Amino acid sequence: MRKNKTVAELLKNCPAFPEFDEYYANQARSRQDQLTKPPGSLGKLEELAIWMAGWQRKKKPTMENVHCLVFAGNHGVSSKGVSAYPSTVTAQMVENFKNGGAAINQLCALAEITLSVIPIELEKPTCDFSESPAMSEEETFAAMQLGHDSLSNDCDLLILGEIGIANTTAATAISCALFKQPVEKWTGTGTGISPKQLFRKISVINTALELHGVDFLSPVRILSSFGGREMAAIAGAVLAARLKSIPVLLDGFACTVAAATLQLLDKQILEHCLVAHSSAEPGHAGILNYLNKEPILDLNMRLGEGSGAAIASLILKSALATHNAMATFAEAGLSGKN
Repeated sequence: MRKNKTVAELLKNCPAFPEFDEYYANQARSRQDQLTKPPGSLGKLEELAIWMAGWQRKKKPTMENVHCLVFAGNHGVSSKGVSAYPSTVTAQMVENFKNGGAAINQLCALAEITLSVIPIELEKPTCDFSESPAMSEEETFAAMQLGHDSLSNDCDLLILGEIGIANTTAATAISCALFKQPVEKWTGTGTGISPKQLFRKISVINTALELHGVDFLSPVRILSSFGGREMAAIAGAVLAARLKSIPVLLDGFACTVAAATLQLLDKQILEHCLVAHSSAEPGHAGILNYLNKEPILDLNMRLGEGSGAAIASLILKSALATHNAMATFAEAGLSGKN
């Protein structure tokens, strides 16, 4: 039996990734044209159903095994006072997840999503990336491998989320380096920091960009420089989903940034991903513009932990319910369009 390639091997020898299947997408389009409604009258719901059909390779796509992976990591840069909360809150929130008390618990229960919360070495925060690389390349590969291996084969839609105090600081540094944008423009208040803390956050990120530069050729290098383990894990999970042609719902700012690092490997690698919602973080709108992705929702959310993606999954479920179960004109005995 042939051993599956590791993330390190995949990144070194970039494989031919599965593509969107136009055959099944066209079958889904044909079905939409036959349903008992004026063509296009369900708007984006029709587009979402067709998108799911093309990635799942099914005329009638499914959401029977939706999995939400929430990765948790701690960031050494939190010691610089860039967040409203101390890093100890990350572990406390993980316990809250396990006890069923977080927003994502309620949303996953509502949407019938299997939730897995995966803490990654919370007792060992990354290094302060304004003074040194956040992680060694070995640590980054290990976190990416963990994310890659966390995806089950029976998953038909993957939802990704994260939690980690100071991860919007890491996400802003990565996005400013990745897209060559000014820190002042793309830095937000995260968990609700004061104007003084925001000034400090901007200063810390600028210092980090001066230290590490903005020219990166691989996801591993940029994640090693600025990222958290949870962000590297998200990148690994996105990679695994593309290899298995599993559609993905990305949550908000930090999650989208983590996935965006994979564009250093392949510009088209995120075609199997939808962005669930537009975060209140100012950098998110800019990233979505660069990625040419329109969020499903805009609810002024900035919680993270996969919450926006869990809500967006209900929109996807609505798209599939209408696509799969509506009668066609022939089935209903109705006259179609002349």
